[in-house]
Amino acid sequence: MNKVLDRETLQSVVENLHRQGKKVVFTNGCFDILHVGHVRYLHQAGKLGDVLVVGLNTDASVRNLKGDKRPLIPQDERVDVLAALEAVHYVTLFDEPTPLALITALRPDILVKGGDWKKEEVVGRDEVRSWGGKVVIIPEIEGASTTHIVEKIRSLYLK
Repeated sequence: MNKVLDRETLQSVVENLHRQGKKVVFTNGCFDILHVGHVRYLHQAGKLGDVLVVGLNTDASVRNLKGDKRPLIPQDERVDVLAALEAVHYVTLFDEPTPLALITALRPDILVKGGDWKKEEVVGRDEVRSWGGKVVIIPEIEGASTTHIVEKIRSLYLK
């Protein structure tokens, strides 16, 4: 089974899953340097439903969000790493500044974000709630972030 799908194919797959009564969970992010915080977060998100879909920011989208020095890992490699995780059922790329168009196309039952987000700030929350879905915030693991890892590497090697 190919876990990496374009938006249109994934939309068809998700519609079929909904017809089967499956609960679809959606999350998104840059997932630049995959770390324990990401892995635990995705594992917990996957337990909230039957199928976990991850929207992954393209390289251009990451640069717009994080600056010219990011991403550190190219999108083709980030996609492969996410798809290799057991908790992740499908991965798709999105190039827009936010995942709103992807969320409205897929109509997930549950929208998940990490603890660095407040529920009222989560993009797509109103839309997901409008079709009966819910928004879940999973607490973040203190110190487990790509930014923290980059800062630690810099402090060790750029003294």
